[in-house]
This record gives sequence, C-alpha cells and structure tokens, in this order.
Amino acid sequence: MSHPEIDLSALQPYLEDLARRLARADGDERRAMLLPALHHAQSLYGWLPRPVLEAISRALWVPLADIHGVVEFYTMFYNEPMARRVVRICEDPACALAGGEAVAAAIEAELGVEHGGIAPDGGEAVGYERVPCLGMCEFAPAALDGARPAGDLSPEEVPEFLGGAYPEPGARVYGGPFLTLGRVGQVDPGSLDDYREAGGYETVRRVVNDPAGPEGAIETLSESGVLGRGGAQFPLGLKWRYTRGAPGTPAEKHIIANADESEPGTFKDRVLMEQDPFSLLEAMTLAAYAVGAENGWIFIRGEYPRAAVRLAQAIEAAREAQLLGRGLFGRPNFHFDIELRLGAGAYICGEETALFEAIEGRRGFPRIKPPFPTTHGLFMQPTVVNNVETLVAALAVMRVGLDEWRALGTEDSPGTKWFCLSGHVERPGLYEVPFGLTLREMIEMAGGIPGERAVQAVLMGGAAGNFVGPEQLDTVLSYEGAREAGVPLGSGVIMVFDETVDLRPVLFQLSRFFAHESCGKCFPCQIGTQRQMEILSRVALEGGPVSGDRDALLDIGFTMTQTSLCGLGQTAASAVLSALERWPDLVPEQP
Repeated sequence: MSHPEIDLSALQPYLEDLARRLARADGDERRAMLLPALHHAQSLYGWLPRPVLEAISRALWVPLADIHGVVEFYTMFYNEPMARRVVRICEDPACALAGGEAVAAAIEAELGVEHGGIAPDGGEAVGYERVPCLGMCEFAPAALDGARPAGDLSPEEVPEFLGGAYPEPGARVYGGPFLTLGRVGQVDPGSLDDYREAGGYETVRRVVNDPAGPEGAIETLSESGVLGRGGAQFPLGLKWRYTRGAPGTPAEKHIIANADESEPGTFKDRVLMEQDPFSLLEAMTLAAYAVGAENGWIFIRGEYPRAAVRLAQAIEAAREAQLLGRGLFGRPNFHFDIELRLGAGAYICGEETALFEAIEGRRGFPRIKPPFPTTHGLFMQPTVVNNVETLVAALAVMRVGLDEWRALGTEDSPGTKWFCLSGHVERPGLYEVPFGLTLREMIEMAGGIPGERAVQAVLMGGAAGNFVGPEQLDTVLSYEGAREAGVPLGSGVIMVFDETVDLRPVLFQLSRFFAHESCGKCFPCQIGTQRQMEILSRVALEGGPVSGDRDALLDIGFTMTQTSLCGLGQTAASAVLSALERWPDLVPEQP
C-alpha cells in the first residue's frame, strides 16, 4: 500500500514540550512517556507512520525497533493508514445474546465496509472494527463511535448512532446498602464541588491527621477483611503493610489503580470511573498515605475513552484544588500525584506485571514472579497494585468504620461486593450488595429471566471463570461459599443464559477472546488458545465436532492450566472445561 507524505508540523509542538519536560529525566522516565506519545500522534494522523515513530524515537531516546514492537503489540495502534474516527462493535457473549450480530451487519451496510475497513470518501473517513469486548455488557449490544459510547442498540437505530444523535448510556446501579456506589447518579462526575459537598475528601483528611498514623490505617484495613476484588483475593492490609515496609523512600514507591478490566462480563470499574471519578483519586491518596508513596498511576483500558476523559479532568481539578501535589492536607512531608496511562487494546495488561511493562513503555509481557511487586514492581521499585473496587472499598472502610463495615456480609466475607449482572436478566447492571446472598437471589434481584424462561447456565467469574447449572443457584456468594461450591467469584461476573441458548457458540466466543488476547510470550498459551479456538470454531460453526475433539480440548486445557506463565493462559480453558464436564453432549466423545 502506498502511504501519503507525512507532515510532522502538527506533532512538533508536542514533541518540543515533551523535550522540555524531560530535559533532566533518565531513560526510564523518558520511555514511560511512550504510550502517551503514541496516543497523541495517532490522534493527529489516525495511524502511526514511520516518520512519526522516528520523531518520537528521537524525542524519547527509545530505539525505533522497540517502538515498532510496542505499536505492533497493541491492537488499537495502527501501522497502516486508518481513519481518525473508528467505530467499534462488541462481539462478546452478552452482546451476541442481545442481537449484536444484527447490529454489526447494519453498521457494515450503513458504512459500506467490513471489519478493518475504512468507509469510502464523501465526508469524514470512518474506520470500522469488530472487537472482543467493550466493557459495557449491561448495555448490550454496545458500540463505540470514536470516544462516544452507545448501548441497547438495534439495527434500526444504527443511522442515528452513526449520525451522532444517539444518546450516551448513563448508569445502571442497583442493590444496596451503598457503601461505595452511593454517589453514582447523585453527583455531577465532573464537579469537585459536588463531590466535596457529598463528603468527598473528608475521610482522607481525617485519616491523614489521625494520631494513629499510617500504621493505624493499615491495621484497620487488615481487620476489615477486605480482599482483592479483581479475582486474586489477596488481603489488602497485608499488601499495603508489605509495601510500606519495603526498602525505599516515598519518591521510590508507587500506588497503581489497575483499571484495565477487559474481560467479557466485567464492567464494574468503568461505572465508578465514569460516574464518581474523584472517589478513586481520594482512595489512591489514602493508599499513598498509608503505604508512604509519592507516585500514583491509573492504568485504564483503551476502550474506556469516556472514563479516561473524566479521570483526566478530575486529576486536573484535584491538582488545582491542592488535593494532589506537595504538602497535602497541611502535612509538609506528604506528597502525592497521579499520572493517567491509557492502554491500547491488550487484555494481558490487566496482569499486574504486564501492566508495569506497559507503563514503562514496553510490550505488555508478564514477568516471572518472584520477585513480587511489593518490593520489585514498577521500575523495579515497591508498588501497590489494586483494582478500582478494592481501593474504593478501603476508602469506605475508613469512612464508615470497622463496626459498620463488618456488620454487613458474613464473618469471613465482611462488607459489600460489586456484581456485574448481564445476559438473560430483566435488569442487567452493576449491583452492590452484602456478601452472603445466593446466586438465585441475585438473579431475582435483577428481575429474573425474561419471558419466564428457565436458567440453563450461569458463567461465574467472567471469561476466565466457570459455568454452573441451575442446580447450583443456591450457591452463597461469599468467599467461603464459593470455595465450598467450587465456584470462582472472580471479579464478580454473573452472566446468565436461558434455556434457549446453544452454548457451543458461546464457548467459541470465549475461546476467540483468549486467542485474540494471548500475548504469545509462552508457548502453552500462544498455541493452546489458537488450537482451542480452531476446535470450537468447527464444533460451533462448521458442521459440529469430529472424533477426538473432546479429548483434544481436555488435553489443551490441562496443558495451558498447568504450564502457562501467567493467569491468562492458566485460566483460558476454565470456562470450556467446566462446560464440557457439566454438559458432555456439547462435545461428545463419539459424535
């Protein structure tokens, strides 16, 4: 393909400003600006031609070969001409259940392009892509037009959507009591004044000035029983204590909000960041005080443009109000600021060490552990990584106190949890409820199954989770209840499939997601996800299974689970294996 001549004059002011800001920076600091520089350049040109990459290479002192490697790693960076405006339609199971294929066909007909194409000239050029997940499962079918999200789309509404007149979705938050989501829908997410009038920043100010000091805050959080809400379930207080005790000055320690939720069925963190972004900033500031860290980072997935914009605005507002910066809350030695980093389409970056690599300006390959992040994290310095819900839960504990927090939930699973309900329920959305409800009660809270149909299956824990059948609807949604039932809580995904669904295409969609997202660093995952997808494509779309498919899927799943480097490969077959165990006829031994 012939490429047009590239005028670098539009990029030059940005690079000159970058050079001024990085005049005294070391190589690590320079390289850490690579993702922002690539995003800015692509916003100007629609893609990343070689002359642009060469200019960025000179400005950041990063080898051009390394930059090419980064661009080719992330699916939202383009090294061939692409339109500045890109329309993306979601292909995850929730959107497929809701008619996403018909919406995709309508968009393709309206634009006159297929996946990866650019709409013909005759106005503003428009690129088009089908993508694995947009993190808007409660609004299925969902799409993005540039930075503008849309949900509950029908084929008839596609012209309105492409014309920019289709309304953006709000928030669907249900349940209660709301210890963490109470401001969602009640405050202007762009107004710091609204946030402060609703009690914002009172908690961190009180904690910072509490005579008990950082150790007292960590002790309270240890007693709260808060575990990591992203799926790993590591005790929050222990992680903060380890990092506080690690060697290093505050300038050498980091707090990272992992906002790269990219798994089909998961959308909880997006809701909080879009509707109550200041609460995340306050929670990170609390963490920084407790741990003794000066550096904050939010790594957010590239498919969340609205959340990214609102977070960027919130960070600037907090800086102007001296709620970020130096000498916070009257404490001359308490310094903390936050940098926002936008991903570019790589699910693997939700793995904490791959996230470090991404922020540092490299491909998002996971690192081998140990060493662990509490001592050797970002830039090989002590780092706390928590997902958004975990951080906000810590803030809630310090706001309401131990007694009120532990009065909810169960003895071993105190407090509240966020659950993402999608698929065949009347009211899909984000639910904050105390631990201890049953799966059946959660589905009933969401209005039950449309048309009074029966439950066939529920995917628990997301694409990397397990399927359960109707006989397990009384499973208690707590850590101990899930362990007893052999069901993963994961990040809180509950995706419901009624009795009319053929589960074989669902398994193919899940396998396609992992094959698309495998980083390729280790062979079990790189080859296993591809082979799993090939088999399930035949099973679901190409005439059905053949002899040996079931054994091959079991062997592939076992190998990936036991030998993959990181959690992506280790769980890429979990849903498939659980479905084959529960419903053997999906892929019988002898078709």
